[in-house]
Amino acid sequence: MGKQFSEIQRDHMDFIRKQHLFFVSTAPLSADGHVNVSPKGYDTLRILSSTEAAYLDLTGSGNETSGHIEENGRITFMFCAFEGPPQILRLYGTGNVILPDSEDWDTYIKHFDLLPGTRQIITAKIHRVSTSCGYSIPFMDYAGERETLNISNTKKAPMLENYRREKNAKTIDGMDTTIGKNMRS
Repeated sequence: MGKQFSEIQRDHMDFIRKQHLFFVSTAPLSADGHVNVSPKGYDTLRILSSTEAAYLDLTGSGNETSGHIEENGRITFMFCAFEGPPQILRLYGTGNVILPDSEDWDTYIKHFDLLPGTRQIITAKIHRVSTSCGYSIPFMDYAGERETLNISNTKKAPMLENYRREKNAKTIDGMDTTIGKNMRS
């Protein structure tokens, strides 16, 4: 039976810390726009308080989360138990994008180990937490992190700004992302 909470409880924090994978979902307001769901790995998520979460966002093939947050702020995190008792946990919130040249950068980056290709920090003020059974989620064994993204971003380091300008400045629906807006200013 699903339950709802107005903040992240201690047992939720414990559950989240055990997960090796989480998902981030955002969507534009337009019914024609694409919903985005992104899997996230590495040690990039932090629960900062019972009402705030943040993750270190790395350079990748797109930047949908940033564009959607800029437009409407909506963000949802989802965690699934792939081992142990079944559970799904979702955090619903209002997101904010923090770029390295932002005045808030130093406040948030101290919570993370800098990884190759660090692009931005996504924060969220959480207003709803929900849990559900997760009975249909399969058991899966954690075998370790893939280092492919870190290796790729390390190799691209001298060209990351150009890559971001080319691949991360707009969403697939043509909306400006925070990086795209920042490059125009």
